[in-house]
Amino acid sequence: MNDAPRLGLDVGRLSGQEEGETRSPRTSERHRIIAHLDLDAFYAAVEVLENPDLVGKPILVGGRPQSRGVVAAASYAAREYGVHSAMPMYQAVRLCPRAIVLSPRFHLYREYSRRVMEILHQTTPVIEEVSIDEAYLDLTDQVNQWGDAARIARRLQQRVQDKVGLSASLGLASNKLVAKVASDYDKPGGLTVVGPGEEAAFLEPLPVRVLWGIGPVTAEKLMEMGVTTVGELARLSEGKLVDCFGEHGAAMVRRARGIDRRAVVTEHTRKSVSRERTFDRDLGEMEALKRQLWGLSQGVSERLNRAGAVAGTVAIKLRYEDFETLTRQMSLDVPTADTVRIYSAALVLLSQTWESGRPVRLLGIGGTDLRPPTGQMALF
Repeated sequence: MNDAPRLGLDVGRLSGQEEGETRSPRTSERHRIIAHLDLDAFYAAVEVLENPDLVGKPILVGGRPQSRGVVAAASYAAREYGVHSAMPMYQAVRLCPRAIVLSPRFHLYREYSRRVMEILHQTTPVIEEVSIDEAYLDLTDQVNQWGDAARIARRLQQRVQDKVGLSASLGLASNKLVAKVASDYDKPGGLTVVGPGEEAAFLEPLPVRVLWGIGPVTAEKLMEMGVTTVGELARLSEGKLVDCFGEHGAAMVRRARGIDRRAVVTEHTRKSVSRERTFDRDLGEMEALKRQLWGLSQGVSERLNRAGAVAGTVAIKLRYEDFETLTRQMSLDVPTADTVRIYSAALVLLSQTWESGRPVRLLGIGGTDLRPPTGQMALF
């Protein structure tokens, strides 16, 4: 993205304060300083490090085109052809016929991720590892001013590059929402700083899809209302959005105005386990879906037992042939790791969600709200 206005508070001014310039007061009392780090084209970048002959070539990491796989990561050379992650692999290969398709090596990616996260933990103890290739850092108590935070961010980028060999993009803002959008603004290897009070101006020209919680279906409904940018969304009344989208509408307008009070969560305990499967051919019969659901329930149960945890909530993920994706969840009276109880809850959710006869491309089950088992038994 490069069509947003250049803000008055930019990295050049922040990271090079001149002698005699007035220093800003400590901001930790009034504004948080949150960084979001995102490793650029992570899986593909790791494959290049492991095989330098791949430098500069279009690389696709993911499932095979013949098995209805999807793109997990695409190098920037491949992205020039219009390829992006989550795209069906057959479509990606059609757009980029010279692409080198590689199967994922997750054990390798986890090791590179561990090395990057070690560097982050040496910077601040307040870190939230969101996924294998991204994390939030709360720098509020580490610095006295925003210029210091920008310098820390630049040093982090350099250390990740020097010690691990990976490129990282960072966003720096007063909250998690804007920091994440900012980290995606100048890729690869960019640092985008959005100062306090500049959140709404930064978000205003961007498409609504940059906001967390706005997927294709919601974006299409907003487009029907004449809303395509975050700024247009921010100018709508909360009441109108609640009428159209329920409580989700109120959350959307807050995000569009750059408001996000979520804390950086440092807890490292596992929050969920899941299994999902993309089928070789679409399934349109309940009996076939039930067989898949049972196998997925067994997988979730096994992972819960290995983790020594029980799930208080069961969720399903359903993706149709046109890639419309739905998720539903159900809270349990008694948390469980039992296959039968997980399957029973998932079957209820599937029966309530699936449009009978409509072909299903992917089915998944997750257990969330994890906790240690208490020994309490279900009453039924």
